[in-house]
Amino acid sequence: MIPPPQRSLYGLGLRRPHHADFLAGDVPVDFVEVISENFMVDGGRPAAVLAGVRQHHDVILHGVSMSLGTATGLDTAYLARLRQLADTVQPLWVSDHLAWTGIDGVNSHDLLPIPYSEEALAVVARNIDQAQAALGRPILVENPSTYLEFHSSTLAEWEFLTALVQRTGCGLLLDVNNIHVSAHNHGRDPLDWLDGLPWHAVRQLHLAGPSQGQDGLLIDTHDTPVPGRVWALYEEVRRRTGPVAVMIERDDDIPPLADLLAELDRARLGEAEAARP
Repeated sequence: MIPPPQRSLYGLGLRRPHHADFLAGDVPVDFVEVISENFMVDGGRPAAVLAGVRQHHDVILHGVSMSLGTATGLDTAYLARLRQLADTVQPLWVSDHLAWTGIDGVNSHDLLPIPYSEEALAVVARNIDQAQAALGRPILVENPSTYLEFHSSTLAEWEFLTALVQRTGCGLLLDVNNIHVSAHNHGRDPLDWLDGLPWHAVRQLHLAGPSQGQDGLLIDTHDTPVPGRVWALYEEVRRRTGPVAVMIERDDDIPPLADLLAELDRARLGEAEAARP
C-alpha cells in the first residue's frame, strides 16, 4: 500500500485556464492533479506543459478510463501507455474510479455504476491486481457518485471498498462530495460511509460541488463551489484521517485561480478545526 504523506498536502487540479500560472511556478499548492488520459500522448503541447509544471510541483495522475469494473479485463495497451507516463512523471500516485467506462472497445466517457456483490468484488479485485502489476505500483481507488442501486447488491459501498483494500492492497481516494451525492440520492446517512470505511487506506480527499438534477437528484458535475454540507462532512472526515492529500476538484465553469485557492485555504482550516478537542 502507498505510504501516507508525512504531513497533509493541499493541491488543485491542473486545468487549461490556469496552465500559465502553474508554469510560472508561483501557485501556493503542494501538488497538482492531472487527468491521466489528457497526457498519455507522445510529445506535443500536453507533454511540454506537464514537464514544465513538474519542475515546480509534485503531480498526481488521476484516470477516468481504466474501467476497473469491466468484466473482460483491462485494456493492456491503455495500461502500457499509463505506465510510460507514470515512469516519466514519477507521480505521488496513480488513481482511478470504482466504475466501468465502456464495452467492446467503445468508451462511454462516463463513470458507470457496478453492483456491490461478491461476483463484482472478484472482478474488480482481479482488475486492480492486473493494473498494479502492469504499472509496477499500487493505485488508489475512488468512491463514485451513484444515481441508482442494483437489486443484486449484497454489500454496502463501504464494505465493498474495505474488501478491495484487504484483497489487493490498494489505497483509497475518498471523494467527500461523492459521499454527499450518493447519500442524498439513496436516502442514506453519510456517516454510514464514515463509520464503515478503512481509514488506514485513505491517502487523498476530493472536494467539489454538485448540481441539482431532476427528481431531486444531486449530480456530480464539478461545476460549483464546495457547498456547506460537503464542508461539514469534510470536517467529520478529517477527524478520522491522518495526513492526506486534499484537492479542490473543478472541471467546468472554472473560476479564477484565486477563488480555488480560497477554497483550498478553507480546507486547511477544516483540518485545524477537526484537530480541536
